[in-house]
Amino acid sequence: MTTQAIELHGREYVVLDRAEYDRLTILAQAANLPPLPKPDKDGNYPAVEYCRASIARDIIKDRVAAGLTQRDLAKLAGVPVKTLSRIETGMYTPSVPTVEKIDRALKSALAKARK
Repeated sequence: MTTQAIELHGREYVVLDRAEYDRLTILAQAANLPPLPKPDKDGNYPAVEYCRASIARDIIKDRVAAGLTQRDLAKLAGVPVKTLSRIETGMYTPSVPTVEKIDRALKSALAKARK
C-alpha cells in the first residue's frame, strides 16, 4: 500500500488509492455490529430481537469477509439495498426466501474471495 501525506490549511491528510479506501470503509462497517439484546432478570433473551441481531451480525461479518459493500451484496442476492440495510440494522425480520438469497450470494462471494 502506498500512501502520501499532504498538508492543507494546517491539517495533515493521507492520500491513498481508492481500492484501499473502499477496503478500510468495509472493515469499519464490521466494527459497527448491532448489539445483542440484554437478558432479563432470569437470564432469558428476547427471542425475536436476539434472532434479528444474530442474523444481522452474521450477514455483516460474512459480507465484510467477502469484501462486499451492501450494494454489492444486494445486487448479488437480488434484493433491494434498502431491504439489506434494514436487515443489517437488526431491526427488521427478513423472510426465509430473502435469507436464503443472501446466504447463497454470501457463500458464492466467500468462495471467490478465498481463491
